[in-house]
Amino acid sequence: MTPLPILKLVFAALVILFLLGPLIAVLPLSLTDSVFLNYPIPGYSTRWFRELVTADSWRLSIVNSLLIGAGTTALATLLGTLAALGLRGRRASLVFSTLRTVFLLPMVVPAVVLGVGMQLMFSRYGLTNTYLGVIIAHTVVAVPFVLVNVSSALQGVDVRLEQAAASLGAAPATVLFAVTLPIALPGIISGALFAFATSLDEVVLTLFVAGPNQRTLARQMFATIRENISPAIVSAAAVFIVGTIVLSLAMLAVRRRLA
Repeated sequence: MTPLPILKLVFAALVILFLLGPLIAVLPLSLTDSVFLNYPIPGYSTRWFRELVTADSWRLSIVNSLLIGAGTTALATLLGTLAALGLRGRRASLVFSTLRTVFLLPMVVPAVVLGVGMQLMFSRYGLTNTYLGVIIAHTVVAVPFVLVNVSSALQGVDVRLEQAAASLGAAPATVLFAVTLPIALPGIISGALFAFATSLDEVVLTLFVAGPNQRTLARQMFATIRENISPAIVSAAAVFIVGTIVLSLAMLAVRRRLA
């Protein structure tokens, strides 16, 4: 083997170690039986995972995250899919290119700017400190991920299949639901999973628009870090990481099954 491939392997290994190093260093502390985050670990226990289920604040935040994540996923998937269908095949149009850019803006606009704007707008309509307000706020930042995934999937749809269905007498709605959407289903599912993961991880917008009753898991972790650093935070982070891995594997399984 020549030196260049060896150098590439070494460089790749160092990059992976750099990215995973903090996780490798922190995650074992989720199993400590101590109230302090320090090495060496005096003993191993699942007490901090049990606290996530037994403590009212942590349990409420987990339930809120699942409820808000489910609502965000449903709304973002619907809006993102409709936007991708509407913008499909219109890249040469300046108007539609501008609309696509507007849809993707939440991915690049700082979350603090979005949070301040949403707080001012939601206060006018009584949406602050409500579940609906948090779901709408999370949907704003989740729609671009759905749009990107569904748009990529729609590019793989052969227009001749839709034309053939229409030539055989199928109505436009039938063509959409029987031909277009089934082919684009892997992209829709991927976008939905990205939307759910984005909602789970969002904390800045939640700080601006949510009240005490809408505290999510990410916000609970942020508040706990400010008040008292507890190993329960590491346990919650472990839940996040495992959940992300499960979602990624589910996404790959769905893509392979539907491919």
